[in-house]
Amino acid sequence: MSDFRNRPKDQYINEANWQELYVLTEHWKSDLLFYKDDLRFLHELIEKYLMWISKKENLDLVKELEISLLVVEKQCISLVERTTQHLHHLTELLENPFAYDSHKFRAEHGVLEDDLSRFVKDFRKNRKEIFGITEYIIDGEKLVRQYTDLAD
Repeated sequence: MSDFRNRPKDQYINEANWQELYVLTEHWKSDLLFYKDDLRFLHELIEKYLMWISKKENLDLVKELEISLLVVEKQCISLVERTTQHLHHLTELLENPFAYDSHKFRAEHGVLEDDLSRFVKDFRKNRKEIFGITEYIIDGEKLVRQYTDLAD
């Protein structure tokens, strides 16, 4: 899960000060909001090509993609909410170091980071599949149209 981690060293979560963790968490939230916009684009891409599909197997592929995309979108929404809550906990710690258990916060931070890493992997896999299948469908549908144009 190390492809999303922004830790400069192994014990970063335990050694970083609250301001550093706040900046890192804000970065995560910004990235998540970008992914959320990208998910909207992927939905629109699927919708755009859905109307051109004539083969049933292609329609089934697109339906599977849409379901998979919805799962990743739910992951993203949940992570945005959890990151917002995490920032709230961090703000409490910055304002009053005794307001929230710092060990609990650092454990929460590690779990959130691991979940973000998993989400990014899922998102990238999903995006790659969408582009691959979209390209496959477009090429296949072009062949169908060429054959029907020749028959006319």
